[in-house]
Amino acid sequence: MFGGKMSRAYIESPDRLRLFLEPGPVVVTSSDSLRTARVAGGALTADYQRMEDDTKPVITKLKTATSKEQYDAINKEYVQAHLAFAKAHPASWVSLLALQYARQMGVPQYEEVAPIYAALAPAIQMSPPGQQYGQLVAGLKATTIGTEAPAFTQSTPSGQSVSLADYRGKYVLVDFWASWCGPCRQENPAILKAYEAFKGRKFEVLGVSLDQEKTRAAWVKAIADDRMPWTQVSDLRGFESETARQYGVLAIPQNFLIDPSGKIVASNLRDEELATTLAKFIK
Repeated sequence: MFGGKMSRAYIESPDRLRLFLEPGPVVVTSSDSLRTARVAGGALTADYQRMEDDTKPVITKLKTATSKEQYDAINKEYVQAHLAFAKAHPASWVSLLALQYARQMGVPQYEEVAPIYAALAPAIQMSPPGQQYGQLVAGLKATTIGTEAPAFTQSTPSGQSVSLADYRGKYVLVDFWASWCGPCRQENPAILKAYEAFKGRKFEVLGVSLDQEKTRAAWVKAIADDRMPWTQVSDLRGFESETARQYGVLAIPQNFLIDPSGKIVASNLRDEELATTLAKFIK
């Protein structure tokens, strides 16, 4: 996510304002629009404004960034600013929001977010969004590099059952995607290129779609349109997929490279990084 897309995400969002329902009055004042409005309220409102103030320097840097490298560096600063806020305010509900904001910029690192999440107030952890983030943390733990990949079985479009265990003895890229996911579809040519370069050398790709029953036809069409010759499976439950939960997948595209013994050796390989990583493992 860089260039114009990232700029719009940070700078050109439509007029909108986040309000927190909390005891006491909440006052919104503005001279012209919601974009320039200020909110006065209770502790949650103050915490949110503090978090916004912490990230303003990062947003300012974005306006002068001109390359992918610069945007990537800003991404990291953005993430770290939100993680620092969550770490410093474990009793604030805004900290859960900060963790979610950080996740939007990329897959979190278990070693970074696990202790921050564990320190959150119990009521925050037990809330529906808190439990959802807890599932993410559990999935991150289960898929750290060097751990055995969680086992799963799903069905192809024709109804054939396929298990991850079927790929034991080979390197396999488990690729989570969906027909409606634009970034996923943009990644498919790179995966196809890597597949064609390494197929027949104990390497396979297993696509796991997070489509739903209502998008079954679109899933099948996307497989054909993107010329993906490898096996595709799905339980057609979207992000409620048990396999997605096991792997802590709350955003796509996301992938995991699993070695012949069944251990995860790399994850989230994009573009040329996929081919470069495969070349290191497959001689």
